[in-house]
Amino acid sequence: MDLEDILKETLEELLNKLEVEYSKIDINEEDKGSFNINIQSDNPSLLIGHHGDNIQALQHILKTLVWKKAQNEQFNIMVDVDDYRKRQEENVLNLAERKIAYIRKTGRPQTLPPMSPYLRRKIHMLCMSPGYDDVETISEGEGDQRYIIIKSK
Repeated sequence: MDLEDILKETLEELLNKLEVEYSKIDINEEDKGSFNINIQSDNPSLLIGHHGDNIQALQHILKTLVWKKAQNEQFNIMVDVDDYRKRQEENVLNLAERKIAYIRKTGRPQTLPPMSPYLRRKIHMLCMSPGYDDVETISEGEGDQRYIIIKSK
């Protein structure tokens, strides 16, 4: 059984034990050993939780269970529910784009709200891509309150 099959089977078992209804599970291998999993559900708010806390917990449990079944094989997973994380990522990147446009007009640094390490990394990567040579990012704060400041170089 390959890793994708193990992921799907384990997630189905987990969702059934939690008595959470779902209509479909999509698994896509982005890079070697890196999987994006999207659960389609009639009750997505239960799986998403407050600010995505339940998705994060589900992802952690799934990774732990699969890691044991896959004999310590190295892999990475990103669990999403009804494309919640994908939309959240698009919103954060759009916010960063608007802040960068403002910085280019005014020269004033802009602070983004606290966000997850994953979303902060996406913004750092955006600002390091071609066409953004005039701005830089800095992460500040601690734990859940860590945020990004975007400023002119």
